[in-house]
Amino acid sequence: MAYDFDLFVIGAGSGGVRAARFAAGFDAKVAVAESRYLGGTCVNVGCVPKKLLVYGAHVADELEQAAGFGWTLEEGHFDWGTLIANKNREIERLNGIYRNLLVNSGVTLLQGHARITGANEVEVHGQRYSAEHILIATGGWPQVPDIPGKELAITSNEAFYLKDLPRRVLVVGGGYIAVEFAGIFQGLGADTTLLYRGDLFLRGFDGSVRTHLKEELEKRGLNLQFNADIQRIDKLEDGTLKATLKDGRELLADCVFYATGRRPMLDNLGLENTGVELDARGYIRVDDQYQTTAPSVLAIGDVIGRVQLTPVALAEGMAVARRLFKPEQYRPVDYQNIPTAVFSQPPIGTVGLTEEQALEAGHKVQVFESRFRAMKLTLTDIQEKTLMKLVVDAETDKVLGCHMVGPDAGEIIQGLGVALKAGATKQQFDETIGVHPTAAEEFVTMRTATR
Repeated sequence: MAYDFDLFVIGAGSGGVRAARFAAGFDAKVAVAESRYLGGTCVNVGCVPKKLLVYGAHVADELEQAAGFGWTLEEGHFDWGTLIANKNREIERLNGIYRNLLVNSGVTLLQGHARITGANEVEVHGQRYSAEHILIATGGWPQVPDIPGKELAITSNEAFYLKDLPRRVLVVGGGYIAVEFAGIFQGLGADTTLLYRGDLFLRGFDGSVRTHLKEELEKRGLNLQFNADIQRIDKLEDGTLKATLKDGRELLADCVFYATGRRPMLDNLGLENTGVELDARGYIRVDDQYQTTAPSVLAIGDVIGRVQLTPVALAEGMAVARRLFKPEQYRPVDYQNIPTAVFSQPPIGTVGLTEEQALEAGHKVQVFESRFRAMKLTLTDIQEKTLMKLVVDAETDKVLGCHMVGPDAGEIIQGLGVALKAGATKQQFDETIGVHPTAAEEFVTMRTATR
C-alpha cells in the first residue's frame, strides 16, 4: 500500500524533531505535526528558559562577591520585565531555528493538533494523512493536585510569563523543578518558601547531595518546610493568596507555584482508535525498540515515562530513525550512567550510582567525599561549601558514581560521564593529573576513603 508518509511524527519537541530530521536524511518521507510551539517543553517552558532565569538569579551572587575582588558597585536594581522580554526574544529565535531544521531537512511541517484516526491514519485540521509509521512524541504536562483553589496556583508553564516578580512565593514540591524555581525566585529577590510533603527533597539523588544542598539553601535564607503540604488555597480581598496547610497553619503569598509532577500529554490523541496500551502509571507502554502494542505506532520521550531528560529523548529519536530507515546504523540507547544536573543554587551534577543504589545492588562500597570552600570565595565572607563524592566498588576498583554540589557542577560532571561510560577505575582517577587550581581537580586528588 502507498502511504502519504513513511513516518508521521506527532510533537515537535526534542525527540520528535530529531527523529523527523534524521529519518528525512535517510530518504524517508516525513511529516511533523505540532499544535503549540516548536522545540517542545525544553525550548519553550523548560530547560532553556529556566537556565536563562538561573543565570539571572546568579548575578546576585556575583554582585555580592565583587567587593572581595576590589569592586565597588552602586546598589543594583533588577527588572523582571526586562529579563522576561529578553528571554522571550531568545526563545523566538530558537523556534525559528527548529523550523529551519525541519523544513531544510525536507520534512513537511503541519501546525495544528494531530489526532490518530486509524492504525495508519492521522488527522490535522480536518485533513487526513496516511503513514506507514506513526511516532508519538507529545511530551508531558505539569499537573496540580485536585485541592480547593487549585486554579489559583501556577506551574512552570505560567512562571515564564509572569508580568511581575511576585513578592512572596510558595513553591510546592520536592523534585528538581521545585528546587530550581525556589532558587530562581529567591535569587531574584522574592521572599521564597519551599514546601515538600516528605522528609527531604530530591528523592532518588545521593543522600550526601540531598543533605548538603539542604544545608547550603538554608545558609542562603531559603525557607525550607518539610513534611508540609497544602490542603486548600483561598484568595483574599486584597488579592493575597492564603494557603492552608494540612497541619492547620496558614501561609500568605502572592504566588503559589506547584511542581509536584508531570503527566504524559495524551489529550485527544485518538489512542482509542489504535491498539496502544498504557502502563500502570498512565504512560504509553513500549518495548526496547519504542514499539507500542500497536504495530504501526511508536512512542518516545516523556510520554513513555522512562528517563525524562531532553538528551535522552534526542537519543531515542535517533534510535527510532535509524532502526526504521537505516538499520545498519542502529544501536540501542544505553540508559546506564546518564549524567544529569540540577540547576539549583548551588547546582548539582551527578552521574552513575548513588551510594544507596550501589549498596542496594550488592556492591562492597568505598566512599570518597570532600567538602571545601571554593577558591573564588576565599576573598569574600561567603561560607558556601562545595561537595564532591566518588562511590567506588571496593572489589573491582571501578568508579560507580560521581556526585557534586557546587559551582559549575553540570559542566564538570559531563566529562566524568565519559569516564564512567568507559569503565574508569579509582586508580585511573588517581593517576589522572589535575588541572590546577580548579575545583574539578578534587575528583582526581581524593586519596583516602571517608567510609
